[in-house]
Amino acid sequence: MNPAESYIFDQPEPYREILLYLQSVIERNVPSANLKYKYRLPFYYVEGKPFCYMNASHKKRYVDLGFWNAAHLTAHLDKLEDKDRKVMKSLRYTSLQEIDEQVLIDVLCDAYAVRGKGFYK
Repeated sequence: MNPAESYIFDQPEPYREILLYLQSVIERNVPSANLKYKYRLPFYYVEGKPFCYMNASHKKRYVDLGFWNAAHLTAHLDKLEDKDRKVMKSLRYTSLQEIDEQVLIDVLCDAYAVRGKGFYK
């Protein structure tokens, strides 16, 4: 098992189930995404460039699905968190039940399209 997978499996519930679900949706919708362990987090790379990361924040009690260089995203901006961050935006989840899969897929597809336009460096 690689360190990124260990990070996910070693999380207590509900973080583990949220992370596993996010992992499955990402890998189903962005098949070229490659899961790595960077900055002590599970980080997806596409074509060798950072795409998104997953972070279980125990202190703040949520899972963050952060998007790299997200200033160019256009889908569901009302659902993306960007508090105190200039470049990153994220979807935040405190439970599996609050994940709207269609919103998640829309944001993933938007981030993938933006990456294709050369905005992700």
